[in-house]
Amino acid sequence: MKAMIYTEYGAPNVLHLKDVEKPLPQSNELLVKVYASSVTSGTIWIRKGEFPGSKVFTVLLRLMFGITKPKRPILGVEFSGIVEEVGNGVTLFKKGDEVYGTTTGLPQGSYAEYVCIPETWKQGVVAAKPQSLTFLEAAALPVGAMTALHILKKANIQAGQTILIYGASGSVGTYAVQIAKYFGAKVTGVCSTANQELARSLGADVVLDYTKGDFTNCSEQFDLIFDAVGKLNKTTWKPLLRKGGTFCSVKSPTAEKSEYLGELHAMIAQGKLKPVIDKSYAFEGIAEAHEYVELGHKKGNVVINHHH
Repeated sequence: MKAMIYTEYGAPNVLHLKDVEKPLPQSNELLVKVYASSVTSGTIWIRKGEFPGSKVFTVLLRLMFGITKPKRPILGVEFSGIVEEVGNGVTLFKKGDEVYGTTTGLPQGSYAEYVCIPETWKQGVVAAKPQSLTFLEAAALPVGAMTALHILKKANIQAGQTILIYGASGSVGTYAVQIAKYFGAKVTGVCSTANQELARSLGADVVLDYTKGDFTNCSEQFDLIFDAVGKLNKTTWKPLLRKGGTFCSVKSPTAEKSEYLGELHAMIAQGKLKPVIDKSYAFEGIAEAHEYVELGHKKGNVVINHHH
């Protein structure tokens, strides 16, 4: 099968196309023909072998993914596709099912024609693709949406609370705005001039422009502040947080759980949640997609279309 592999850490051009052996499903695994994958900030850090602005996290990343060079040559955390074959121990899925999920903790990522996914495992998730989503949208759902949901639930978001979401137009941010509205919070989104309209269309009640410094001299204080890009410093957010309020950031650890996907599916079914797709690239254009995401201006998610 064709796969996009990398054998050294570095710039997007370390990614190259190669023919590799097609994986065989174990008894508890599904063989999925990949229809779409994505470029998340996580895939970029793993490709570079460094975590931005932190030596400690860079060391941890290298311990997990390979000290001097990558242990796992095929990147790609999110996928959607069709089950081609199931191992004899699989009970929840069958050949022909449309599925999506993550490859977290697995030996192979989704930048390939096929990937083997266990029916259940500790670190990642797989589920039936919601009917209303395209394969491209489904490939953009798990990481950003589960991150936003996990952090907002941990912060104990309640109806009627005011929340400031910094970086409202990124992957986690676009989900956070919609999920916070779903929980009944009053949302103030912070993003650049170009993304104001997008934040409003997702349901933000108020939109502030960080390029104009609007949000720092905002007179209001918030019950919750969610830094959806991990770039706010304490001197900036502290004055904006109500006494007894909660600050949360994407820099905190999150978990992938099947029940999170269940909650997200309910929101999708009610028309309250939709993945935002900025651009899609062909499979051969993965390096170019990485370059684009690294510029840091993406609106929502960037996906890879394996069957265009």
